[in-house]
Amino acid sequence: MTALSELLRRLPAQFGAIVVIVQHVDPRHRSLMPQVIGRQSRLPVTHAEDGITLARDHVYLAPPNQHLLINRKGSLTLTDTELVNFVRPSADLLFESVAAAYGERAIAVVLTGTGHDGAMGVTGIKQRGGTVIAQDEASSEFFGMPSAAIVTGAVDFILPLDEIPRKLVALMGRESVD
Repeated sequence: MTALSELLRRLPAQFGAIVVIVQHVDPRHRSLMPQVIGRQSRLPVTHAEDGITLARDHVYLAPPNQHLLINRKGSLTLTDTELVNFVRPSADLLFESVAAAYGERAIAVVLTGTGHDGAMGVTGIKQRGGTVIAQDEASSEFFGMPSAAIVTGAVDFILPLDEIPRKLVALMGRESVD
C-alpha cells in the first residue's frame, strides 16, 4: 500500500486519465483503503461499484474479494467468479478488460507484490498497442509481480517507484507535478 500511496500522491489533480486499481487484501476484514490512500491522493479515491460509469481524474479500487472488469462502454463490472492465479481480485482480468476496452490508449502499471498476477494481462495490453510499466527491483518491496511482468517481454518501461508518476504524466501529455 505504501507504493500505491506514493504513486497516487505524485499524480496531479487534472491527470486526465481514469485510474483503476487491484490490490490484494484480506477479504475477511473491512477495507479502509480508499480512506487511507485517499489522504495522499489529489484524485478522489473510492471503491468501485458495479455498473458505475468511469470518470477521468478519479481512482477506483476493486473491493476485497471481487474481480473488477472494465466494459467497452466505460462502466465497471464486479464479479465473484473463481480465483485467478489464486487471487480475487485479479490484475490479469482487469488488464485484459482494460486492453479490450481501451486498446492502444491502455496503460498498465505493475507495482511491488508477490506472485505472478498481472503477467498474462500485461501481454494483452501490449498486444493491443497499449503501454506497460513495471516497478524496478531496487524500489520494490516484493519483486514477484513486476518480475513476472518483465519476463513476458511486454513491459515498455522498468522504473523506480519515484519515476513512475512522472512517466504516467508524460504519457498523458500533462505537465509534471511533484
